Amino acid sequence: MVDVSDKPVVKRIAEAEGKIWLQPKTIEKIRRGSIEKGDVFSAANIAGILAAKKTPELIPLCHLIPLFKVDISFDVSEKYVTAKCTVVGECKTGVEMEALVGVSTALLTIWDMVKSLEKDEKGQYPHTKISEIRVVKKVKKLLDE
Repeated sequence: MVDVSDKPVVKRIAEAEGKIWLQPKTIEKIRRGSIEKGDVFSAANIAGILAAKKTPELIPLCHLIPLFKVDISFDVSEKYVTAKCTVVGECKTGVEMEALVGVSTALLTIWDMVKSLEKDEKGQYPHTKISEIRVVKKVKKLLDE
């Protein structure tokens, strides 16, 4: 791991987002709340939060840092769902990896929740994909700002 012991503790904020592309029939069932496995966004929300908190266990050289807030939100369009993960902490290193792990896990959870609807007759996923996972915002503030 990189030695960050000499760095000051500052407020860190990172936002990451990504998309899961789904068939229109799946999007409609999500909107109606009629997915057999249950509430897609509740499950994806909790999964994303838990994953962000476990980032150092998943990415070997990430620092274990206290997180003050992890927020997952969703926006549904006609062809895809966008998930966004915002992470806040006061620490010596950034929280981008936590935001990326949170949004990735939220998207994977959505896939898991709807996979029975997305499979074709051969059991494949020709229309389903996760894409555009990226950090959209990174903020670093001194604690007295």
